[in-house]
Amino acid sequence: MKIWITRHGQTDLNKEQLMQGLTDIPLNATGIEQAKRAHKALEGIHFDAVYASPLQRAIQTASLMAGIPEKDVKVDSRIIEVNFGDYEGKKYTRLGFKMTSYWLLPEVLPNPKSVESIDSMVKRSQSFLKEIEKKEYENVLIVCHGGIIRTLCGYLEDKRMKWRPKPDNCEIRVYESKHGQHRFIQSIKSN
Repeated sequence: MKIWITRHGQTDLNKEQLMQGLTDIPLNATGIEQAKRAHKALEGIHFDAVYASPLQRAIQTASLMAGIPEKDVKVDSRIIEVNFGDYEGKKYTRLGFKMTSYWLLPEVLPNPKSVESIDSMVKRSQSFLKEIEKKEYENVLIVCHGGIIRTLCGYLEDKRMKWRPKPDNCEIRVYESKHGQHRFIQSIKSN
């Protein structure tokens, strides 16, 4: 099975460098174009299933990238973005010491009180991927978010998380999953 994981296209909050988390807004014009370019990069790939987080920016991206109606995208809440709690909507550069430090080094620093923990992210992302790996898919597309994608990629690289490098909007990371073994194949940037 090949697992194609990507981050949604750009939104206005991304453009303004604001913590987006669970805030549910659509793609902006740039995000729509990013998803369309990614669709061209995936030309010729048939996806047996297309999954997205329940947030509209992920569902829109999944639909555009896979060339399917939004109603055919399988929605799974386990791949929703990180809950940033009190930091939702705040500028990246104005998060304060505790959140900035945590977001830079989540492997060693505790999460701020209102922010979802790494343990929670790992648990839900692994649950999702272990279920996917039981399916008979040849190719599956997963569209999610910049935070949760790090624990999804970590699982597929047999690490707890893969925090760096930060995924770009509509950057696609391709993995192979075979009998519980994982292998990174490539990264596709269509921007």
